[in-house]
Amino acid sequence: QVQLVESGGGLVQPGGSLRLSCVASGTIRSIYAMGWYRQAPGKQRELVATITTGGIINAADSVKGRFTISRDNAKKTVYLQMNSLKPEDTAVYCCYLKQFGLGYWGQGTQVTVSS
Repeated sequence: QVQLVESGGGLVQPGGSLRLSCVASGTIRSIYAMGWYRQAPGKQRELVATITTGGIINAADSVKGRFTISRDNAKKTVYLQMNSLKPEDTAVYCCYLKQFGLGYWGQGTQVTVSS
């Protein structure tokens, strides 16, 4: 079993910043990628950004230049630094891990951008 625990969500004003963290534990053998997806009310879940063990990043166009994904392999942790937040970034942000072709999800952390 793999467990993912997110932290760092909250309420922030437009233009503000938040940093999300996700720690993986459990049966961790060979992580291929970790990252973040988000789901806003009434919308489908969408990719925010992922990063492979080798450092290859895949990010949504809507967050490029504002969000930065990074990872500490030794700590089995992935981070998402979110700057210049917009109301449309409001969503539940879920951590994702891929290992041996299987995907695992965290419970999610709420990010609300509002004045």
